[in-house]
Amino acid sequence: MTPSDRDPGAVGLAVMWRGVPVCLRILLQWRLALWSHSFARTWGSCREAMAEALCTQAEAAGELKAPVQQNGDSGSDGSGEPLPEGLEPPPAGGQVPAPVADSGKRKKRRGAAGERVVPPPKKRRTGVSFGDEHFAETTYYFEGGLRKVRPYYFDFQTYCKGRWVGRSLLHVFSTEFRSQPLAYYEAAVRAGRLHLNEEPVQDLSIVLKDNDFLRNTVHRHEPPVTAEPIRLLAENEDVVVIDKPSSIPVHPCGRFRHNTVIFILGKEHQLKELHPLHRLDRLTSGVLMFAKTVAVSEKIHEQVRDRQLEKEYVCRVEGEFPDKEVTCKEPILVVSYKVGVCRVDPRGKPCETVFQRLSYNGHSSVVQCRPLTGRTHQIRVHLQFLGHPILNDPIYNSAAWGPSRGQGGHIPKTDEELLRDLVAEHQAKESLNVLDLCEGDLASGLMDSTAPSAELAKGSLEELAAVAQKRDGIAEAASQDLDAPEKTAKADVTNQETDPLCAECRVLRQDPLPQDLVMFLHALRYKGPDFEYVSPMPVWARDDWQEP
Repeated sequence: MTPSDRDPGAVGLAVMWRGVPVCLRILLQWRLALWSHSFARTWGSCREAMAEALCTQAEAAGELKAPVQQNGDSGSDGSGEPLPEGLEPPPAGGQVPAPVADSGKRKKRRGAAGERVVPPPKKRRTGVSFGDEHFAETTYYFEGGLRKVRPYYFDFQTYCKGRWVGRSLLHVFSTEFRSQPLAYYEAAVRAGRLHLNEEPVQDLSIVLKDNDFLRNTVHRHEPPVTAEPIRLLAENEDVVVIDKPSSIPVHPCGRFRHNTVIFILGKEHQLKELHPLHRLDRLTSGVLMFAKTVAVSEKIHEQVRDRQLEKEYVCRVEGEFPDKEVTCKEPILVVSYKVGVCRVDPRGKPCETVFQRLSYNGHSSVVQCRPLTGRTHQIRVHLQFLGHPILNDPIYNSAAWGPSRGQGGHIPKTDEELLRDLVAEHQAKESLNVLDLCEGDLASGLMDSTAPSAELAKGSLEELAAVAQKRDGIAEAASQDLDAPEKTAKADVTNQETDPLCAECRVLRQDPLPQDLVMFLHALRYKGPDFEYVSPMPVWARDDWQEP
């Protein structure tokens, strides 16, 4: 850089600095160094003080319990329980981590008189599997070819959703959880079933704030699944591979918790902390793989992303499928995540499935399916588009799709009309579990009317209070009587069978037949760079199978 390119102001300052006596320059540099050091120390102290103040405020808010007036006057709400899926079970199987213990060195911040102080949200742990305390919630029993779960009490828990802030519990229950009458939620309050920030709710008029934590104790009923056992195909230090029966969901969802693969493997095979490597629809049977470690899970998921995993399914479809190889590349769009319905649409995600007919018996065909992508319901939607839906597919072979049943993508109705007709059809058949819906979903826009609920008897409130007190007494006795855990557990399960407040306890539902829980779609083979697992061919895919 030439002198002419320099900043004139900088040049002038340099000339002036050279004109200052040496001793004065040393003094100025020394003072400047002292000032810089002092400023740095002061700024560091300020930052530490600010951080400590924020930490103190957060810890104090997290430790404070709300005053007595927090819940009003202390006088006396597609997978229908009160607050069924809106109050979501927390990660790690239903437990909320405890807050960090206080060091006792800082003072707690308390709100003004009558002010309800809301604690900050608790940090949620990830990757924690279900444990023995979750498996012990209830027991199985087998009847009529079905695996059944005894009804049990369960806590649905959630933090206040953004759209609830500033609204009362009464408003939230009356607008979003209409599967139960308001009288139910009033009874739940009187029975001590509903908690806000771990304090019993006294009045439904309480207005919700950001970070409010809600816990609702409900009497839970799970739909039955097939009694067919889960067979282990392979197990080593890296993976567990099973042959999943139809009708059993992989992990807890909707109304299913104990009647899931994850819970059955944990309770009956002592296989815990498993990582699902892929998913199968609840009605789909066949090869299902789990990793035993995070490292193995990440390795195989990377193989999936790199298209190194080959999947082969077999199904039985309507009519005579073409004898040559058929490739379908139609994009698939999710119509409703809640109901679990998809369709072919140009706006959907790209996908590809290769089909090859294996046999034809004059009425239906057995078809080999090789999905090259992994979209939701990909095989089922592509077969519907080709005009050969799976023979007993309760969704994509339904009359709700219109006369052509979705062939060629021709659906003479809007998505809203389609969802309404699908739900109405399954409600008439009392087969809502096929759609993974609960009664509460019917009141959220899928149906014109709310789900019917049996009225509470006059003495239900008093009976409920007695039951709740008895349940609490059993739990307290269990914590004190360490010598008789089995006796206490049996008594607890017996007392959970019925609940005076539970509408499901007052409804008689006809059990499905075991054959009604089977869909003719089976994951036959999964193959990777260094593994291959094959399950037996299902009975309905054999050449000698006779249609009922």
